[in-house]
Amino acid sequence: MLIGEVARRSGVSARMLRHYESLGLVRPAARSGSGYREYSGEDIRRIFHIESLRAVGLSLREIGRALDDPGFTPTALVDDLIRRTRERLAAEGELLTRLGRIRSAEPGGWEDVLRVVALLQALGSTSPGARQRAALSSAGEVPVPVEALAEAALHETEPNVAGALRWALARSGEGVPALLAEGLGAPAAPVRERAVRSLAELPGEEAAALLREALAHPDEVVRGQAALALGTRGEAGTVPTLLDMIVAGRNDTDAADALSVLAGDPATADRIAAGLLDRLARETTAAPARGRLTQALADIPGSRAADGLGALSADADPAVALTARYLLRLRGAG
Repeated sequence: MLIGEVARRSGVSARMLRHYESLGLVRPAARSGSGYREYSGEDIRRIFHIESLRAVGLSLREIGRALDDPGFTPTALVDDLIRRTRERLAAEGELLTRLGRIRSAEPGGWEDVLRVVALLQALGSTSPGARQRAALSSAGEVPVPVEALAEAALHETEPNVAGALRWALARSGEGVPALLAEGLGAPAAPVRERAVRSLAELPGEEAAALLREALAHPDEVVRGQAALALGTRGEAGTVPTLLDMIVAGRNDTDAADALSVLAGDPATADRIAAGLLDRLARETTAAPARGRLTQALADIPGSRAADGLGALSADADPAVALTARYLLRLRGAG
């Protein structure tokens, strides 16, 4: 079969067939009476083998090895192809994400596109200073897409940069709470903590609703950060979590401060005092926790807290008794 007929039947162009021959992949030995190449059935089968291997991503050099080396084992090569394909897909996925973010910024011209690209690159920089400047500049004429800011905030480890990113997110408008809510379900604990910290700085009811849901989160750090944020906003539903934090010694000073804010309401103040005294009375409460609970009564107004301190002034634990008497004197002086 001459080269033109092979090209028609195989779908491989005559030019490519000549290229295969120049590389030694196909070697039609027969010649017609006119001196033209004649391809045998074995040659044609080899051509189809070449095309099949090209279809799975092998280079022509790799195909030559695969077809000519009797000892060739495909496992390592296939594993390498899988790795390269995954890398290519990951790179293309990143490109697609970047293009989507550029589009979401609604650039008015190529200058705007270039500014967005520069900001996105700066957010991914290895320099904390560059990342921080990108976050702070996001409120400019061409803002950074909120998806990029949220992703950066969820993965930022430098405290100063993280603060700048939270600041930028709080000024980014709609859609931010939903993006951060995804971080609350992340498998990595640091990502969950960054998500709730970022939500805590967002204004609006949507963020507050997500923080209320986070009070039941299985991660105690997420619960605690949500309670601190909502407690300082006056939400009494945070009291049980704040009390638990004082017992556990986890951000206990901040938890006590949040309780003092909530205690501005007399009914809530009595509820807080009752909760503190209840935990003090439990046999399972260790001495250090009892000391923290007693100190937390300092800024809780009302007779319930005062009566509790009076009882604690005679506590069997000398440290608790001394703290209670001191706090009673302060209340009397006040």
